Amino acid sequence: MKKVLYFGTLMLLMAVSVSFAQKKKKDGWITIFDGKSMDGWKVGENASTFSLENGTLKVAGPRAHIFYDGKVGEHNFKNFEFKAQVMTTPGSNSGIYFHTQYQEGGWPSKGYEVQVNNSHTDWRRTGSLYGVQDVKDVFVDDNVWYTEHIIVQGKHITIKINDKIVVDYVEPEEVATKVKDGGRKISNGTFALQGHDPKSIVYYKDIMVKPLGE
Repeated sequence: MKKVLYFGTLMLLMAVSVSFAQKKKKDGWITIFDGKSMDGWKVGENASTFSLENGTLKVAGPRAHIFYDGKVGEHNFKNFEFKAQVMTTPGSNSGIYFHTQYQEGGWPSKGYEVQVNNSHTDWRRTGSLYGVQDVKDVFVDDNVWYTEHIIVQGKHITIKINDKIVVDYVEPEEVATKVKDGGRKISNGTFALQGHDPKSIVYYKDIMVKPLGE
């Protein structure tokens, strides 16, 4: 009888595990940073700004940018959902770039930046589509993990902080004609995380992407 119960329990656990795996696959989310290494990510100047700490990507040091350079989507995304757990410390500034491309130094010249900043002197707060549709309100506190969620579908950009929509933006057609090579416009490309300055300390974990169809 005990063997029958054990076998039944084992089969039930296996069924639950398979169901969970299928759901995870069906949801379409793919992890691009697992907290164990920086494999699939590439940094130019000031690479020491980025380090691993307790399963997180710690950003602390001079201006630098780490670009996703991995195999998922051949690090080239057009329509997608991007999600990360983020924690800022007081006075810190960072950012999440999309539709960008690797460059050795300076501020990325291609793609949009989504702001990460709850208490820095820059008034553009977390969730801002930087310099395009800026957010003045503070929705999350420093030293607390929160979710930053970016959705791009066609010309439509949605930014959520802890599931609250803070930016809902449709890029005007004239942007594509005014902005030639690179620049702040919808196109395609990879993601980058920003190290803003030596006084800014920010943490990232559970970085995921869900590629979307045309």
